[in-house]
Amino acid sequence: MTEAIKFLEPDAAILARRKEIVDDLAELVPPERLVHEPVELVPFETDGFLAYRRRPLAVVLPETTAQVAAVMKYCHRYGIPVVPRGAGTSLSGGAIPQEDAVVLGLSAMSRILDIDYANRTATVQAGVTNLSISDAVGADGFFYAPDPSSQLACTIGGNIGMNSGGAHCLKYGVTTNNLLGVKLVLVDGTVVELGGKALDAAGYDLLGLVCGSEGQLGIVTEATVRLIAKPEGARPVLFGFDSAEAAGSCVADVIGAGIVPVAIEFMDKPAIEICEAFAHAGYPLDVEALLIVEVEGSEAEMEAMLASIVEIARRHGVRTVRESQSALEAALIWKGRKSAFGATGRIADYICMDGTVPLGQLAYVLRKTSEIVDRYGLRVANVFHAGDGNMHPLILYNINDPEDAARAEAAGMEILKLCVDAGGCLTGEHGVGIEKRDLMRHQYSDVDLAQQMAVRAAFDPAWILNPSKVFPLEGRE
Repeated sequence: MTEAIKFLEPDAAILARRKEIVDDLAELVPPERLVHEPVELVPFETDGFLAYRRRPLAVVLPETTAQVAAVMKYCHRYGIPVVPRGAGTSLSGGAIPQEDAVVLGLSAMSRILDIDYANRTATVQAGVTNLSISDAVGADGFFYAPDPSSQLACTIGGNIGMNSGGAHCLKYGVTTNNLLGVKLVLVDGTVVELGGKALDAAGYDLLGLVCGSEGQLGIVTEATVRLIAKPEGARPVLFGFDSAEAAGSCVADVIGAGIVPVAIEFMDKPAIEICEAFAHAGYPLDVEALLIVEVEGSEAEMEAMLASIVEIARRHGVRTVRESQSALEAALIWKGRKSAFGATGRIADYICMDGTVPLGQLAYVLRKTSEIVDRYGLRVANVFHAGDGNMHPLILYNINDPEDAARAEAAGMEILKLCVDAGGCLTGEHGVGIEKRDLMRHQYSDVDLAQQMAVRAAFDPAWILNPSKVFPLEGRE
């Protein structure tokens, strides 16, 4: 298809020096940690945002912070762009490279360095996968709370870059609420440490600035994260409704009543059918919308909270209420939800959007989303974190049909504008990347953007870190 999203033009002088640059990088890392043959670069051309791809100049896969620092120092000296990469699961194109860039992949930095139960922290390298932290501490009664659907594959470094969330963010928060410290390599190779094991650090909150910065302020090589004690019990419950609007209104009323379950997840009928066919989780197929509500605590606490939620759901015409009866059934319920993106990929190509709206606007935005997608002659499956209004409409299309792909992209941009116009924002956890970059002007004024870009430029004056991402290409200093 004709690419609607533009990249910066590659620097011809850097491209002309490719062999020299590769030879220099070979002096900084072991030979097995440098990828430069054209066929070997193909897996690094794109990420989870598959509609766009670029082949990088080279890929470096360091094993230590010192190697990362050496590569950054070299690239800074010669003005070579650097694109940080975790597991490549980004759905906004955050790790898509450009032809004159070195991809700095952190997947080899995958060690858990320290587990400190006294302070309830874990210190890990940036390439550690999200789920492996909970696996490492689960037997001792702890877990790491943020749980993106890609948690089996996505890495902590990528989670920090995008400020990732997950199903349980309603109660426990997203990455920034569970991050205590990082080791950061700046653009010139300087290594700094921000935060630590303490609950609060002195000075400016640079840690809060780095989390969600999409790899544009520095390269995170280590992170100290918060560990949380497992609850006494947890129980997911399925609530089926006759309309998406009724389910959305129920969510708003549950939160408005001061009830905070550990998770509230939404699926519409297409998503229910897709996920049930894959996971066989026992989702009701005779409803138009489904909420997965999980409560936790003691038996008495769970029963009391569920009673209040059921009462609110009945006011919205709930048709089905089904509690999990075993650990296996609970696991299947969550398997279906967390497999939603992969299961959808079995039946069609799709673009996964990531807008966030106020809970009071959920029903309205769901209705308008369907109208937008219908107008483009496409289909949509809605599955998202309803408790915090983080919507993930999956727009189904044929990636091999240029006209279909263009329609899907246009529909997605309209949906994101709808989220902003409804009082929300462009992204809840996937980041801006290239996908939403040109919509930043829809959310922010020129003054707002100039201030954000000034902060970004203070860390990286030459804009060599992840340069095509986040901010509109026009108007950069």
